[in-house]
Amino acid sequence: MISLHNTPVLWQNGKPIPASADRAASREKTIAYRILRAHDKSRDPGQMQITFDSLISHDITYVGILQTAIASGLERFPVPYIMTNCHNSLCAVGGTINEDDHIFGLSAAKKFGGIYVPANQAVIHQYAREEMSGCGRMILGSDSHTRYGALGTMGIGEGGPEIVKQLLEGTYDIKSPEVVLVYLTGTPQKGVGPHDVAIALCGAVYKNGFVQNKVLEFAGPGIANLPMDYRIGIDVMTTETACLSSIWEIDEQVEEYLTLHGRPKTYRKLSPEEGAYYDSMIEIDLSAIEPMIALPFHPSEAYTIRRLQENAGDILRSCELRAQEQFGGKVSLNLTRKLKDGKLTVDQGIIAGCAGGMYDNIAEAAAILTGHDIGDGYFSLSIYPPSTPVDLELTQNGIRQSLLEAGALFKPCFCGPCFGAGDVPGNSALSIRHTTRNFPNREGSKPSDGQLSGVALMDARSIAATARNHGVLTAATEVDYTSPSKARRTFSREIYARRVYFGFGNPVTETELRFGPNITPWPDIPALPQHLLLRLDAVIHDPVTTTDELIPSGETSSYRSNPMKLASFTLSRRVPDYVGRTAETRDLEASRKQGAPAPELHNVLQKIGAGPEIFSQLSLASAIFARKPGDGSAREQAASCQRVLGGGANICYEYATKRYRSNCINWGMMPFTIDDGTAFDYEAGDYLWVPNIKAAVEAGADIVPAQVITQSGMSPITLHLPPLTRDEREILLAGCLMNWYAAQKK
Repeated sequence: MISLHNTPVLWQNGKPIPASADRAASREKTIAYRILRAHDKSRDPGQMQITFDSLISHDITYVGILQTAIASGLERFPVPYIMTNCHNSLCAVGGTINEDDHIFGLSAAKKFGGIYVPANQAVIHQYAREEMSGCGRMILGSDSHTRYGALGTMGIGEGGPEIVKQLLEGTYDIKSPEVVLVYLTGTPQKGVGPHDVAIALCGAVYKNGFVQNKVLEFAGPGIANLPMDYRIGIDVMTTETACLSSIWEIDEQVEEYLTLHGRPKTYRKLSPEEGAYYDSMIEIDLSAIEPMIALPFHPSEAYTIRRLQENAGDILRSCELRAQEQFGGKVSLNLTRKLKDGKLTVDQGIIAGCAGGMYDNIAEAAAILTGHDIGDGYFSLSIYPPSTPVDLELTQNGIRQSLLEAGALFKPCFCGPCFGAGDVPGNSALSIRHTTRNFPNREGSKPSDGQLSGVALMDARSIAATARNHGVLTAATEVDYTSPSKARRTFSREIYARRVYFGFGNPVTETELRFGPNITPWPDIPALPQHLLLRLDAVIHDPVTTTDELIPSGETSSYRSNPMKLASFTLSRRVPDYVGRTAETRDLEASRKQGAPAPELHNVLQKIGAGPEIFSQLSLASAIFARKPGDGSAREQAASCQRVLGGGANICYEYATKRYRSNCINWGMMPFTIDDGTAFDYEAGDYLWVPNIKAAVEAGADIVPAQVITQSGMSPITLHLPPLTRDEREILLAGCLMNWYAAQKK
């Protein structure tokens, strides 16, 4: 089905062959490097300084981005910047604040020359596919699923500060990445969809880090057997493998897609050049892929539906144990009770957004449900099209009607089910979803209130088959149905032309920005001191800590434009006392600044021998330890919320994603690591003394000696600062990206 080859290969005569020697220079012949180099300003072959063709954000992120950019001297948008409204468009928390953010976004689009997509017109990534993609282009988005490789566009999802850098005509700086060939052969069997391929891929490569921070390049004869929506559905899920970006070999089907969407001139054929070098390879035989399911709480918890059906009790019990471990036994997820006569019954089905809501997926679901219904029991089925043009097309072709007649419900173009702001299932329910993620609490439950439900990822085809059996888990390959005939696809751009604000290149500078009462500026952020004293306010030993745990999604999204209000939710569903502990740390630092340190801090200062000179040159900040933080969303708030609460560092064995580490740096938090295997047996309330940290950053030091201070005494610990670019060092020294830009203006 999927095989991994951790040795280099060369592209010869349209096929991969083993590389007899290191030919890394021939990476330049890959599709990925030809696009990257065309956007690279660096003269160092080992480093890249990328500028993007366009930028895109949604309404969870664009307010903070604009606030940061404006404070840093923004005058106009130098490239098309698209602001969609697909995340906070249905949240009912906080009264007017969601629409206030939208009004602010439109006023900014007018003032600086942006593109504004009103609420429920399109989800962020579908709009980019329909309107912004093109062969050889690059798009940077402040959403982790910024992936348009199937259309010949390299998309990268990063935190908001990286968008700010581009708005201020800076660069995106990365080490030149490795490229992994994903070689596709075969044809998927009927009933197997793109999510089945994507889940199998995540299961094969996520936990072993096979593609972490690398670029996936899809090629091979199997591509020709995949319709465009199928390719797009696999591609968007590459984010869940922890890769940096993705790109596909481009053929005439892409030309048809771009022509349909009114942009035929953006097409050009892209293929690996003869002799292209790949650092490793993944082979996928599409014909061998079976219907898949990813159980809670990660897309990589991958099983074939067949295997789950055969071993349901054991597999579900292992999932329950993971939940118990994840939440420390404070709340439980009982899935085995959903087994009835050996069959697994689920409570809810969702087909939604940038991964599931594609036309072909919904058409296949309609074909499976034609002549059937979803029943009048506890099971429900909701469908969220990805854009109004696709929704119109589904209506015109009778697909919407067919699904409504079967008992499904259609919802607006909205990303809510992907992050807990729409169709939150009942307590202890199991929802099957063709969406991007199934992290804990991402469906919207609140463990602190005794709530927990689970999400399993499945393809729309098997979700429809399960709906046809009234909630009994069923693979689409188990039901008889007639595949929909290939419809003549249409695209009504008039919908966008009449409603979307297109202002790029025509800023109306006299426009007054319209601020709602929830939109507040960033608080003052201090520069890096000579010496850093850190108080551990959270210690997390989970294998991975997601950004959804660092800052919960769902209803908290409404407060994204209010830094301090949002920060009050930091780690609330994982370490409920964290925010209170950071307040204690800030009080301790305030007592130091006043020259009368509180008793707890006085004792620590005595232990480190902080005389008058050191005392005046140190600062106390909050820190968290997590084994591997930052898996998941690109949103910067996972880091910025810690910072506005007085955070000064993260300490870990490794960062789950480059984007989270970048967010820490851009918000001025030291991205420390410790050697794998180093015991970290410390608790919240312990301290780390990091003397001469400013000099270490200035010198580009990798090794940073430190001391851990506990009730029982002091012990040494070696912290690391893996290579930082010059700009990254300067940002850390300044205290954050915003301070860095402000200093440049002086």
